[in-house]
Amino acid sequence: MGKRQPALTEPQYFILAALLDGPLHGYGIIKATEQATDGRLTLAVGTLYGALERMERSGLVAADREEVVDGRPRRYYRLTQDGARTLTQEAQRMRQAAAVVTGRLGSLGVAHP
Repeated sequence: MGKRQPALTEPQYFILAALLDGPLHGYGIIKATEQATDGRLTLAVGTLYGALERMERSGLVAADREEVVDGRPRRYYRLTQDGARTLTQEAQRMRQAAAVVTGRLGSLGVAHP
């Protein structure tokens, strides 16, 4: 079995999730993240590109292609196999963590969502 990555930050998790449907450029990732979180998480440009740089060095994402739009370069990023594996592991970890809490809410008489 491969080595397990440390838990992802929330921005990293949703950046990787945004790339599940295929390569996106920075603005596309920001919009996909906002949509996936119903606007709760808005990535600042600096946060996004810092995270992408770290995840690219870690092998979770890779530059896919670059194109020029209105004279400005636009780089697209894609999810790597390691990135997909890490995202899957993190989703499972979060599901298990949520089950601990939601399973115990009933004993307190609190309905869980």
